[in-house]
Amino acid sequence: MDEHQPEVVLFWHRRDLRLMDNHGLHAALQRGLPVVPIFIFDSQILDELEDPLDRRVEFIHNALEELQALLVARGSTLDVRIGKPEMVWQQLAEEYRISAVYANRDDEPYAVKRDRAVTLLLAAKQIDFHLCKDQTIFNAQEVVKDDGKPYTVFTPFRNRWRNRLESHHYAQLPSESTGHFLEQNAKPIPSLAEIGFRPGQMPFPERKIRPEIIEKYHLQRNLPAVEGTSRLGVHLRFGTVSIRSCVEAAIQMNETWLDELIWREFFMQILAWFPRVVEQPFKEQYAAIPWINDENQFDAWCQGQTGYPIVDAGMRELNQTGFMHNRVRMIAASFLAKHLLIDWLWGERYFAAKLLDYDLAANNGNWQWAAGCGCDAAPYFRVFNPLLQAQKFDPQGSYIKKWIPELDTPDYPPPIVEHRIGRQRAIDTYRAALASVAR
Repeated sequence: MDEHQPEVVLFWHRRDLRLMDNHGLHAALQRGLPVVPIFIFDSQILDELEDPLDRRVEFIHNALEELQALLVARGSTLDVRIGKPEMVWQQLAEEYRISAVYANRDDEPYAVKRDRAVTLLLAAKQIDFHLCKDQTIFNAQEVVKDDGKPYTVFTPFRNRWRNRLESHHYAQLPSESTGHFLEQNAKPIPSLAEIGFRPGQMPFPERKIRPEIIEKYHLQRNLPAVEGTSRLGVHLRFGTVSIRSCVEAAIQMNETWLDELIWREFFMQILAWFPRVVEQPFKEQYAAIPWINDENQFDAWCQGQTGYPIVDAGMRELNQTGFMHNRVRMIAASFLAKHLLIDWLWGERYFAAKLLDYDLAANNGNWQWAAGCGCDAAPYFRVFNPLLQAQKFDPQGSYIKKWIPELDTPDYPPPIVEHRIGRQRAIDTYRAALASVAR
């Protein structure tokens, strides 16, 4: 490293792929030194992705190219690396005169472990590593009971969250207009092919809060045939929009959407307080359930061939687009865990591999809710009837017909389990397992 190099602050982009209203970036720019924005394609994560067409990598790549255009217009550049974060930070510390490193906090178990290792590596070089709150309005320690313990039921969590919001300053920060970035020539971003992936054909959801959708959200959000949800999940997941802009819009336009944003934070704080939920049921007694785990039935569920049209339509939508309507996610998840008695973790991991907007906390929390084993979950004896759900939420069959063109032909399979039998089997199995633990 050249000692004549300018001293700089490095900002590490992760789940915050934007310049505007980025709290960690804002803090870095406030230091008064030139800022270098960094992104690391983490090889430990990429190596676990089996599909070279994984659209999430393409989404990140597109977002980085947009960031790069903004930075080049300011005479700077994004520095994008590929590798294990600790090894990359070893390289960065040799290439730059680093005064401090900033990033935004991530409470997923892998991220916590990664950040702990990077903190130690940088500390050995006398470099401070600052983590800021950005992807939530409140972190896991800020919305707790009077005794400091976490909420595990949504309604009191929501009430405390909303009370805190009234006295909390959550205005958006003009982070990109304070301070300055290091002036340097544009560094090339590795291509998708260099990272080992290929582009898909379908467009990504718009990065826009659409009033015409949000104002009717409470009326249309359960109707899969209608464009009635925000479709901002992937943008929130990778931080191409800020949570503060969404909350501000929700307060002005729709209380029901605000509740959904609060559910997101509820599941995030559950994951932060109880990281064991990644592998285990939140309600530990549910570990006693003797799952059937029929692999042929699981495959039929994955392929949208269960003979239940609303379930199959959802699975086909997921497989073809990387998206599934939220109401249908609940129906499909309940069907797998209860009608088929297949371990919810199998389904959770299938969604994790396929969903463009996959978020560990929300995916895990919602799967545990559907299986009855999560915090504030649907009781085990509540078993969705997929036929009634379809009648209620897709009364014209528009959504189903879109995804199952062979419906009402011999090519469409009969139900793999009869609803009444599957429902009763689930209730009996759950009841017996829970009773055995209680004894």
